[in-house]
Amino acid sequence: MEIHQSAEDYLETILILKERTGQVRSIDIATELNYSKPSISVAMKKLRENGYIEVDKEGSITLTASGYEIASNIYDRHKLLTNFFIALGVNEKTAAQDACKVEHDLSEETFARIREHALKTNRQKLE
Repeated sequence: MEIHQSAEDYLETILILKERTGQVRSIDIATELNYSKPSISVAMKKLRENGYIEVDKEGSITLTASGYEIASNIYDRHKLLTNFFIALGVNEKTAAQDACKVEHDLSEETFARIREHALKTNRQKLE
């Protein structure tokens, strides 16, 4: 199933907030992304209807297994690409911003080669 970039961003944000604070609510996502609460509510409804998140009676949002899989994949891409760009000499803020742009559009093949290169470079540094 193809998922839109915005949905990937929301799922990734939920994962990051969950790791950072232990609990995620719509207002937390709105604050993190600097979006309006109504926009987040609409997005969360769509994510819930598509089976990517669950929302309990208190409004706490959790990722389902499929939501977690997508979020962790995107977040892993983001972290690796950010570090890769930093290793190329890009400043941290720009590297993170560029990683956000690239993480969604990069092919699996290209990402796999970047990952292999990063692992090879790290191994060489340890030797």
